[in-house]
Amino acid sequence: MALIKEFQPVSSDTQRMHGQVTCGYRTFTANGQRILQLDTYGSTERMILDKISQSIQLDADAARELLKIIEASFPDLAHR
Repeated sequence: MALIKEFQPVSSDTQRMHGQVTCGYRTFTANGQRILQLDTYGSTERMILDKISQSIQLDADAARELLKIIEASFPDLAHR
């Protein structure tokens, strides 16, 4: 699990999509900070179904930064 504190653009020669999975989310307050946690679950081929594969957490600052990245990446989603 990781609490994201910074986003950085990176370059890569790999341009492939990964397999589809479900992402669960929850919010909670810890140490006076609101946290959004995203949990991805493994594919249906995994030995243990519904086991969390990865978890990331965002505080308000990271969520604001991610919103900017999403808006720049998907301009058609701009607020209407």
